[in-house]
Amino acid sequence: QVQLVESGGGLVQPGGSLRLSCAASGFIFSSYAMSWYRQAPGKERALVATISSTGGSTYYADSVKGRFTISRDNAKNTVILQMNSLKPEDTAVYYCKVKRNWYDYWGQGTQVTVSS
Repeated sequence: QVQLVESGGGLVQPGGSLRLSCAASGFIFSSYAMSWYRQAPGKERALVATISSTGGSTYYADSVKGRFTISRDNAKNTVILQMNSLKPEDTAVYYCKVKRNWYDYWGQGTQVTVSS
């Protein structure tokens, strides 16, 4: 079965960096685009970044462009979100997602808190 396990969240000061990882299993990872979403308290879940199956194409929400970088390692079935210059408004639970056979699979999420 499809499993997505996020890690790497935590508490960081404004301006700091975090590296989130998502370990995938149960499907042919190299065949699917992967995405990171986030959900802040009281807000809807929102797309942060997407990477194509080969890693050759990426998309970023305007709010994170120039600060976040999505990448993937198809040999390790892992997708990474490198987050730099973090702001308090980046505080949220971050989720990894894959759409497979018209169904969205989500990880359990990892909390990111940006605060001084």
